Parts: sequence; C-alpha cells; structure tokens
Amino acid sequence: MGSFSIWHWLIVLLVIILVFGTSKLKNLGKDLGGAIKGFKEGMKEGGESVDAAAAKKVEESKQVAGSTIDVQAKEKS
Repeated sequence: MGSFSIWHWLIVLLVIILVFGTSKLKNLGKDLGGAIKGFKEGMKEGGESVDAAAAKKVEESKQVAGSTIDVQAKEKS
C-alpha cells in the first residue's frame, strides 16, 4: 500500500473542504495562527521576566558584597 500519492491528498483535501466549507477552514486558520502568535509572545515575555529576575539577584548580591557585616563568633559548647 505504501504512502499516499498527490492525488490521494487532493481528494482528502476536497472532501475536507466539502464537509467543513471554506469559511470554517478560514476561521480555523486564523485561530490557529493567533494561538501560535500568542504562544511566541508569551515565550518571549517569559524569557524577559527570567532575565529581569536574574539581573535583580545580581544587583542584590553586589549590594551585599560591598557592605560590612559586624559579627561576633562564639564557640559552640
């Protein structure tokens, strides 16, 4: 049986168009494209927030490194 030829795929596409109609397929394509776009934007924003959190930690560690802490050591009994 093997794989489908181009004629098989064209017949499948024709049946799908007849069943769903072009307007539903057009709306489905828009929805899918919008979902992919939203996902990419979310991934980009997520990466930026992680970078901002890392930068904040580095800044906090610089502040601690520059200050002097006065402590007194005691021997544990």
